[in-house]
Amino acid sequence: MSSTIQKRGARKSPAERAAEILEAAKEIALDQGLSAITLRNVASRVGVASGLIAHYQPSADALVAGVFTTIVAAETEEVSVLLDRLPGAAGRLALLLETLMDGSRLDVTAVWVEAWTLGRRNEVLAAAVREQMDAWQAVVQRVVEEGVAAGEFETAEAPSVAWQILGMIDGLNAQALVRWAGVSDRGTHLARAVEGMVGAQRGALLPPSER
Repeated sequence: MSSTIQKRGARKSPAERAAEILEAAKEIALDQGLSAITLRNVASRVGVASGLIAHYQPSADALVAGVFTTIVAAETEEVSVLLDRLPGAAGRLALLLETLMDGSRLDVTAVWVEAWTLGRRNEVLAAAVREQMDAWQAVVQRVVEEGVAAGEFETAEAPSVAWQILGMIDGLNAQALVRWAGVSDRGTHLARAVEGMVGAQRGALLPPSER
């Protein structure tokens, strides 16, 4: 009788189990990639039957989309908090470029790259990717617009410039995944290019050590 009571007491609530499943799927995504997220793999990591995972997730596609959103939204929020701590749009944009190009976030870059590919056949994931791309564009656009308002930047196309900056960051980081050395000093080249795009003073977006 006592062992039965102990087992029942250890049973997890639906919220706890859902969180555990999502965390296990997130670990799989960062370790092995989004394509490794299957109901069976998640169940194995959690230590439950596959049927239980299916009970909490409508489909593997939805689980993949949810994991993608969890990973990349956390990065967007983290970087946004860092930017808000700095005065001046030029300083914030310089920090954004440096932070996203320092090579410490390649695991998240790999998730992005794979999501773009898998999203071709997973519309739930594709919708999540579009939503998170919009979120990043809003972060960059806000910094550019603040710079224009403060007289630090000069551009009439903040939304377009924000998309171009993100495209350059994504492309350069994707190259870094395969350790391509065709372009050295990517961060400096990017900063120089973005300075021209936003109409910033030369050197304003370089890291302090390079100005």
